[in-house]
Amino acid sequence: MMARTQITLDPEIQRRARQRASDLGVSLAEYVRRLVVRDLGGSRAKANPALVFDLGNSGGSEIAKGKHAMVAEAMASSRASKRRG
Repeated sequence: MMARTQITLDPEIQRRARQRASDLGVSLAEYVRRLVVRDLGGSRAKANPALVFDLGNSGGSEIAKGKHAMVAEAMASSRASKRRG
């Protein structure tokens, strides 16, 4: 969890920092966080995508085997209801 911090900047510095953050595609807060981390020499914890895999048991379901048939059935059903409506 992050701690909230308030800072005061000269208006010109704030304008330039907002512009730089925008150029990087991040918020001003994220830009400042990155600068602080870089200055302190630490590295931010990187997200580990592996953490979302293997979270549960599918119970042996193999839904991928029938996906084409399921999509075709859903499309046919959608077309049929549009013709009726």
